[in-house]
Amino acid sequence: MENQNPVHVFATWKVKEGQLENVLELLKTVHAESIKEDGNLFYKIHQSNSDANTIVLFEGYTNEAAVAEHRNSAHFQDFVLGKIAPLLDTREILLATPLHY
Repeated sequence: MENQNPVHVFATWKVKEGQLENVLELLKTVHAESIKEDGNLFYKIHQSNSDANTIVLFEGYTNEAAVAEHRNSAHFQDFVLGKIAPLLDTREILLATPLHY
């Protein structure tokens, strides 16, 4: 059965040398479009304090179906996969469900 709990995405990107400004500019569109999605709870962009070329995205979605909708969206396909991914050395993704204590 599909997880109906909120899902958080932690994406760590290592940007290729000389491409940081391009990636950050493209992320403006990804952010603007992502926060419009019905299932999006938040979309936060962070930059490492120790390595400016490391970007961490912290995203929240209502459930796994909302994550799938995000990944299938035109802005994800066109911008993240089509334009940003080629500018990255590495891209690691972790999906997690918040624990409540």
